[in-house]
Amino acid sequence: MRDTDVAVCVDAGTTVIKAVVFDATGRELTVGRRETEVHHPRPGAAEQDMDEVWRAVAAAVREAVAEAGRPVGLLALTAQGDGAWLVDRRHRPVRPAVLWNDARAAPVVRRWRAEGVLERAYRDNASLSNAGLPNAILRVLAEREPESLRAAHAVLTCGSWLFLRLTGVLGLHPSEASAPWLDIRTRAYSDKLLDAYGLTAHRALLPPLLRGGETLAPLAAAAARQVGLPPETPVVLAPYDVVATALGTGTTRAGQATCVLGTTLCTEVLVERAAPEEGEPAGLTLDFGAPGLLMRAFPTLAGTGVLDWTVDLLGLRDHRELSELAARVPPGADGLRVLPYLSPAGERAPFLDPAASGLVTGMLFRHGREHLARAVLEGLAHVIRDCLRAAPHRPTELALCGGGAASALWCQLIADITGLPAVSSRDSQVGAKGALLCALTALGAFPDLPAAASALVRTGRRYEPSPGLTAFHDAEHAEFLATRELAATRWSGWRADD
Repeated sequence: MRDTDVAVCVDAGTTVIKAVVFDATGRELTVGRRETEVHHPRPGAAEQDMDEVWRAVAAAVREAVAEAGRPVGLLALTAQGDGAWLVDRRHRPVRPAVLWNDARAAPVVRRWRAEGVLERAYRDNASLSNAGLPNAILRVLAEREPESLRAAHAVLTCGSWLFLRLTGVLGLHPSEASAPWLDIRTRAYSDKLLDAYGLTAHRALLPPLLRGGETLAPLAAAAARQVGLPPETPVVLAPYDVVATALGTGTTRAGQATCVLGTTLCTEVLVERAAPEEGEPAGLTLDFGAPGLLMRAFPTLAGTGVLDWTVDLLGLRDHRELSELAARVPPGADGLRVLPYLSPAGERAPFLDPAASGLVTGMLFRHGREHLARAVLEGLAHVIRDCLRAAPHRPTELALCGGGAASALWCQLIADITGLPAVSSRDSQVGAKGALLCALTALGAFPDLPAAASALVRTGRRYEPSPGLTAFHDAEHAEFLATRELAATRWSGWRADD
């Protein structure tokens, strides 16, 4: 990029598409936004119209480029991961995309668990399959919609679908393919895994892996007209949002950790090697896109959706008002506790249980709206601590980002409950910033990702754990785990649809 050029970085989330314009110093100039709709054709289903997502991306980019009013030197892309985005030989959608939070494959996952498939696959893949991963979705589509798989040429993710529309290149970023398709030791597709999933007949649906320079391609003429950029503009497919967001906080070296306070609470630690033969299966292991590095990620189904639910339940305006209400009561919420497992798909990290459900305990007449607000924030912080406990190494600090990081109270609670210093980001669009670092490194502006992060990532406020609360929160976390263990024996009987 020339100093006068700008970069447009797309972060295609589940419900909001953002096109962020950065200048050559990594400063955010403007953001184009478009909302996308998640359809629920039946209970537990979560789907999106693939063309609608593409049109939202094109509109967001056009808006951002017009507002910036400067030459664009590159377009980078990161997006929601997992799910199954099926295309035919003409690269057209076969059916609506099945998303990462869809629950239709829960019976398949339960069957795989009972048959030992999950355990065996983890020892090669280092990722614990869940209902939102493409292997489980393809398995259930093979049983319920065989015509969809007969019509399909490739199974993509949101990011690879958008890269295909932008450049005409069909393929998967290794971070997107890691779970569930790769042998994590060889970082190649594994026929052994396909056989375990009962998907050998559908091996041809796996598109090429895009490595190194293959993640860089010129903008196709047809797409250029739709996004309002010159043809041949360089387009870079960055790792999917779980990895890109960590990168955007400056996590580039082994031992660093990040937690994304978003729709999913994604707690992740960068490591040099996977050890799938050790310990209980948990979480995902993702190719980081840099030599010698893997991301151990624990993307929960509990996240800011739980805050949205609480805001609606309590008749509040927004998350800020929820935090203000929670601040009125002391740590521990006077004994009120919440297990925040509200997703129709149960929970997937750091444990897997499609039947997991929410639970409020310790409720007495003295408890009010403010106690519930505090208990929900603390319950989610205990989920983060639980994920850190499952990670291979305890980090020295935790980078926080995502919409939830706007709450100083919640950030402080996370520091107190995990016992780790928490550091927020001054960048508001951290996933897009991670895509920018990948793109500039791919184009040779920086020698490697650490150098790009050192130059362009801006850290914000630091939250130190309150030393006087350590013993209290240790005891609270032990109670959290004990309550969950007890509840897990009854979850399957609590769901009306099971």
